[in-house]
Amino acid sequence: MTATAARAYRPALRPGVILGPPLLRGPRTVHLVRHPVTRAAFEVGIKEHFLMARLDGTRNLDDLAPVYAERFGRRLGEEHWNRLLGLLGTRGLLVGAPDPVAPAPAPRPPNSLWRGTRPLVADADATTARLHRLLRPLLHPAVQLPLLAAVLVLVGMLAWRSGELLDGTAELVRQPFALTGVALFLWASITLHELAHGVAAQHYGGHVAEIGLRWRLPAALLYCTVDDYLFLPGRRAKLVVAGAGAQLNMVLLLPFGVWWFLLPADAAERSPLAGLLVLGTIQALSNLVPLPPLDGYRMLGHALGADHLAPETRTYLASRRRGAEALAGYSPRARRIYTAYALGSVVLVLLVAAATTGLVLRLIG
Repeated sequence: MTATAARAYRPALRPGVILGPPLLRGPRTVHLVRHPVTRAAFEVGIKEHFLMARLDGTRNLDDLAPVYAERFGRRLGEEHWNRLLGLLGTRGLLVGAPDPVAPAPAPRPPNSLWRGTRPLVADADATTARLHRLLRPLLHPAVQLPLLAAVLVLVGMLAWRSGELLDGTAELVRQPFALTGVALFLWASITLHELAHGVAAQHYGGHVAEIGLRWRLPAALLYCTVDDYLFLPGRRAKLVVAGAGAQLNMVLLLPFGVWWFLLPADAAERSPLAGLLVLGTIQALSNLVPLPPLDGYRMLGHALGADHLAPETRTYLASRRRGAEALAGYSPRARRIYTAYALGSVVLVLLVAAATTGLVLRLIG
């Protein structure tokens, strides 16, 4: 394409291209872009996103240059324009451009007896779509909000009666058959936790890439991979998908909580139920701790509009040690976020360690 033709060209993004919201990634703010056919994703800067959002087939370089200059305080040069067109054309994102070759999936590490992963269903997206159609009425806010209120009440009641519950849990530890039953229930709860993420993603138009089994002996757990959660519509959708597993875990405990509170003080069932409630609540709420790889970590990232929060925090701290020059690219907001997350992570780790130690001592004391 000649320079004159490129200047006059009025490009249009092909239908179905998804432009993601702004994401803080280290010193930069980026946007993710996804191809509608190959589902390949890549990132662009805020200037490229600004131009891409206006490629509707009616504007050329001369039309976009004034609004670009008003937004960024500098002229949109022909070199920048041509480079952007070349990038979008090569990736098949413009109307009339050929589809690029779909990227080859990353090779899986070999499985062993001690660790590995294995897909369990041929089409994870279709499987979770069928579950979503079945469960869709239960996902309405008119159902979920009362359930959330009931969960919060249960957590408050468990905290109020924590002494009795911990005593019952200590008794459960000395009852191997009852403890095995509780462990099996918690394992099933983790399995449903993973499926809850997939069903919630389907509810907001997400794509479930894989459902399988991951083992790190002696543990073996189901996993459900949502590969495009960063493209879900709006911050609320991302938070709901990330928190769906913990919400389901707590909902499963509701009938057991009612049962325990209604039992007489000398009932034999109180100890197993107390242990189930304590361990199940720890399992659910610990997932909301904002440390990787837990769901709470993803939720915090979604809430802040930040990606790769932990590794980028480590990179930021390393830059601080190198001096002010290394921090020049970080905005004040980025500096506040990474500093706060570094300090908060230390406090969280200390609190978790203290709580775990206290719980163990209480149970074996």
